[in-house]
Amino acid sequence: MLMPKRVKRRKQFRGSMRGKALRGNKITYGEYGIVATEPAWITANQIEAARVAMTRYIKRGGKVWIKIFPDKPVTAQPAETRMGKGKGNLEYWVAVVKPGRVMFEISGVSEEIAKEALRLAVHKLPIKCKIVSREALEGGDNSEN
Repeated sequence: MLMPKRVKRRKQFRGSMRGKALRGNKITYGEYGIVATEPAWITANQIEAARVAMTRYIKRGGKVWIKIFPDKPVTAQPAETRMGKGKGNLEYWVAVVKPGRVMFEISGVSEEIAKEALRLAVHKLPIKCKIVSREALEGGDNSEN
């Protein structure tokens, strides 16, 4: 499961997920990708489940890139614990994803296989996503300017 090797501080504030993704919003490595359309925390388990779904479907062909990393610790208090007594223990790690962020990329397989593999991966994620190709994403950026 993905997590940082070491961190400077053990616990973090929750933060906010306002606005669009300014970085990581282009397909840089592969030909097709999954783009988030809403903000969310994606857990390390969900990233791994999506990766397994894709790699199983494409079997031994193609290459998959994971472009998000769970570097935010999430804490939780035990069940049936009263208020107070400080912040809870670290439970799991999440990646903060904003709308427009490219989360996974794939290349080296045909369009149908790539789209189906990405569709299977989208079902493992807790947010609405869209499957895009490099041409579609770059074409969309040029028309806005």
